[in-house]
Amino acid sequence: MVDHRVVAQRAIVLHPSRRGGSAGRSAAQRLDEAVGLTEALDFQVIEASVVPLRDVAPSHLFGKGKVEEFHQRCEEQAVDVVVIDDALTPVQQRNLERAWQVKVIDRTGMILEIFARRARTAEGRLQVELARLEYERSRLVRTWTHLERQRGGFGFLGGPGETQIEADRRLLSDRIIKLKADLVEVRRTRDLQRRGRKRVPLPSIALVGYTNAGKSSLFNRLTGADVLAKSMLFATLDPTLRRINLPGGRSAVLSDTVGFISDLPHELVDAFRATLDEVREADVIVHVRDIACEDSEAQDTDVRAVLKSLGVSDDKDRPILEVWNKLDLVPAAVREDLDERAARMGAVLVSAATGEGVDGLIRRLVRLIDTDCERIFRLQASDGEGLAWLYRHGRVTARSMEGDRLDVTARLSSQALGQFERLRPAAI
Repeated sequence: MVDHRVVAQRAIVLHPSRRGGSAGRSAAQRLDEAVGLTEALDFQVIEASVVPLRDVAPSHLFGKGKVEEFHQRCEEQAVDVVVIDDALTPVQQRNLERAWQVKVIDRTGMILEIFARRARTAEGRLQVELARLEYERSRLVRTWTHLERQRGGFGFLGGPGETQIEADRRLLSDRIIKLKADLVEVRRTRDLQRRGRKRVPLPSIALVGYTNAGKSSLFNRLTGADVLAKSMLFATLDPTLRRINLPGGRSAVLSDTVGFISDLPHELVDAFRATLDEVREADVIVHVRDIACEDSEAQDTDVRAVLKSLGVSDDKDRPILEVWNKLDLVPAAVREDLDERAARMGAVLVSAATGEGVDGLIRRLVRLIDTDCERIFRLQASDGEGLAWLYRHGRVTARSMEGDRLDVTARLSSQALGQFERLRPAAI
């Protein structure tokens, strides 16, 4: 019998620790995150090390001694891949591969590869392909050195012709132009869908947060959906929208977006702007944090930096509610202090896994989106269609009958109120 099982590739993960380090993060924490990213690619991590880096070597990033040291380790441990938790230049990546005789992946390439594997929708695949091509375009010097020959012209007047590498760069550029045009169409379609949702004026709530903070688990808890939720970096990629029914008869649209990460490649931020428009257009943003993680504060800083780059800030028109998730993993000894800190900062403590605190979160969401004015509408008792419209587009709080007139007390958004005035001007 033939064994068709795939053997996981063996990987070494290296985090170059530069002078000053990363704000709010230790080198060990950065290394742990890099190991998580590597395992998300199904590599078998056989070694993970923090490598002190006094000076950056332009040719190899590391000094000559470290390059030789890890060359020996790669040979001794039969390594297939070395993951560098840093951004490598094309020349550094090419030289390290030649020195170690293994595949070398930097942080940007690793995140792009994860996104490529996790994209499920046509839009997600377009965005990931665009990001990867933008990344690879500068690396043809590394990947395609064997193509540096020239295509000759016709006859002695044909000239030296076009090198193969130039031809491939041109093909890449043509494909990038095509993808950008396709994504413009995607943005147009999303805008149409968004305008369609606004015609049925439901408030929108967007979940954002660091990858693996538990957004999808909370999304499932609130909506009853079955979005993939695993303890894995970037377990889900494509955004998901669901309608949720809130207490008091109010409904809202809840969206689960892609998780953020420190040093998110700019290629991905640019490519995913169409998707992240859901965040920009949301009435309420719920920032989900893994409060049990030692790195929680630094993750908070990273998420807010990405939100700022999208033009999203906390204000009265679009509040950002902090939800501190994974309460079930917090030691009992620090629970009281955590409760006090959450109350002081206006955060909500929840556990998406057990459901603890979710009812309190729902009450907060209702208060944040329930900013509509309450009005009394006078309908004919026989006007069932008008009554149904008020129930569907607003929140009916009281009803009373007087003869053939039905008085309905309801809360409507300004947009819904304008629509109802056009439909039933005599009822206002």
